[in-house]
Amino acid sequence: MSTYHAQYPLRVVLTDLSATVVESWRSAFADTPGVEIRQGSILSEPVDAWVSPTNSRGRMDGGTDGAIRRHLGAGIQLRVQKAIRARYAGLMPVGGAVCVPTGAVTPRYLISAPTMESSSQNVSETLNVALACAAAFQAVHRQNMVDPGSIRSVALVGMGAQTGRVPARVCANLMWSGYTLFNDYCFKSDVDLRATILDQLEDIEQAPPTRRVRLTPPTDRGRGRGRSQSQSQGRR
Repeated sequence: MSTYHAQYPLRVVLTDLSATVVESWRSAFADTPGVEIRQGSILSEPVDAWVSPTNSRGRMDGGTDGAIRRHLGAGIQLRVQKAIRARYAGLMPVGGAVCVPTGAVTPRYLISAPTMESSSQNVSETLNVALACAAAFQAVHRQNMVDPGSIRSVALVGMGAQTGRVPARVCANLMWSGYTLFNDYCFKSDVDLRATILDQLEDIEQAPPTRRVRLTPPTDRGRGRGRSQSQSQGRR
């Protein structure tokens, strides 16, 4: 495997109803170009794809998932679950994601990435946010490989910050870590993605809450499974 650079620039919108999440994003992503941050509903964002934090079975029964299902109609859950059956035999692991057409003009696609295995699970003591965020952006890569340029803008909410009860500052930093891989690397498998993130963030609980970790893409020799040195940056 080799280092990858996104062929198309991606406009990223981070939007959430929580002022605390928005404030934490502004700090974590302060030096990150190409990312727009605002307070509001993802349903108002005219982008190519929305990212919805979900559960492993794609049951859109609450939180952002529920709001999107009500907005797009019940058929969106059927599309998500059909994709999960096809790609993951019905149970999508944290660190995986599916991208499905919505049938709507805006957004054209919905990316579902689980932050938890079952609905309403507390994931505040896990790395699930980083795994889910990274997986969502890898789904953008996959979709653009199938249909080049089909996703050039994407909107995300504070993944795990509501139902998953992840503190806003932790959520923002983990999302930043997950996002940093997007422009540098395209993973061939979810297993390699999970290994890269878990290897480099396994000791993050011992670090100050203001610390960000920039994930290093795997080398060809390491194949994404070996422990790589991480580059840490203090949040501004």
